[in-house]
Amino acid sequence: MSACRLPANGRLVLLLAATFLALTPLGWAAGESGNLTFDRDAALADSRAAIGRLIGDYTFVDAEGRPVRLSSYRGRPLIVSFVYTSCSAICPLITESLSRAAKAGLQAMGPDSFSLVTIGFDVTSDSPDRMRAFAHAHGIDLANWRFLSGSHATVQALAQDLGYDFRPAVQGFDHIAQVSIIGPDGRVYRQVYGDSFDPPILIEPIKDLVFGRFRNDLLSLDGLVRQVRLVCTVYDPATGRYRFNYSIFIGGFVGVLCLGAVAIVLVRGLLQSRRGPLKS
Repeated sequence: MSACRLPANGRLVLLLAATFLALTPLGWAAGESGNLTFDRDAALADSRAAIGRLIGDYTFVDAEGRPVRLSSYRGRPLIVSFVYTSCSAICPLITESLSRAAKAGLQAMGPDSFSLVTIGFDVTSDSPDRMRAFAHAHGIDLANWRFLSGSHATVQALAQDLGYDFRPAVQGFDHIAQVSIIGPDGRVYRQVYGDSFDPPILIEPIKDLVFGRFRNDLLSLDGLVRQVRLVCTVYDPATGRYRFNYSIFIGGFVGVLCLGAVAIVLVRGLLQSRRGPLKS
């Protein structure tokens, strides 16, 4: 059987086509994953499986070219989001929604209560300059929010830790709309989904971490104050902000007084019944 031979110009065309495919996102996806299909159900399952996972201590570069180690954020909650700067739809929506929620949360809990990082996953394009321009274009001006660039290996490693799935597509990337909340211990505490969300979806888990919903230190003054702040810091949808609702505290205090008064009446009645009827 004779082999099929292409003419010289045919082989050149084939070589150029193969080179073009290898350099495009489509070719990158085939080489990296072997699968061009973005499976949303599988991506969601990977994301949920990451809850409780300890993230690695990776080093990135911020928009000013300075190195940033993720371990520097240990001790307070950290919000992590991914974008690619050439995105014109989902990534801007997620970033702007995250900005509104973060401003509401920081105003309620304090400017140093938690931090945010946004990481560019299109490593061939998302340079520090591009990340800085992306932040500026979407009005991000919070001091504790940094936009980071990293190597392919570093971005892939963190994405795997967080259960974040993204794959090159014909027009940009397919990716899950996910924001990850990292606890002070460096473990994934909660995943928030959607390209637009109301502040409580993001801030209520942060409140748990900042004020210590699950801490058993109510006997200390500091613990009691944190629990009061946790319960009384509420979201007002009319203003889009969190506020300290004194009425909850006052109502609880009045309720305790009422219960105390009822208890006194019951105890006095019980004591009187034991003494017998009063003699005239």
